[in-house]
Formats: sequence, structure tokens, C-alpha cells
Amino acid sequence: MENYLEDFRLNIKYYREQAGISQTQLSILCNCGTGTIGGIEAGKAKPSFDMMIRIADALKVNPSDLFVRDSSKEKALLKELLRTEFEGILARL
Repeated sequence: MENYLEDFRLNIKYYREQAGISQTQLSILCNCGTGTIGGIEAGKAKPSFDMMIRIADALKVNPSDLFVRDSSKEKALLKELLRTEFEGILARL
């Protein structure tokens, strides 16, 4: 379980920095105490499911991206690849 928490905390920091917001700003967006985000990023606190969703919403990412970075983008790319392949197959029929 520790690897998931490590990925989660690193991904929060990554997306927070990409958004150009501080831990304090993210805590305001998530309606939590100012030390909550710092504790999560430091691996000292484990967020509730509700907090995970609030963090994802505040960072404007899919909650799955907090566990596997850019997973929602990968899913979209896979869907596009499959659509293109199927169109090519249908065109040859």
C-alpha cells in the first residue's frame, strides 16, 4: 500500500505545481486546514476518499490521475487509437 500512497502524494505535488498553486491555496480550494495538504504531500497524513475527490476537483484532474499520472490522458489516447484502427478496418471491408 505504501507505493500507492507515495505515488499519490507525489502526483498531488506534481499537479499542484503544474497548476502554479501553493499548498495553502490548494487547501483553500479543498476547504481543509492549511496543514492538511502539506501533511498529505509529506506522507504524514492519509486523505479520506472525499478529500481525494476534492483535491482532484481543485487540481482539475481525474481522480485516477492522482494514483497513475496522466492515466485519463492515456485512456483518451487509447480510445482514439482504437477508433482510428476500427475505421481503417471498416474502410477495407
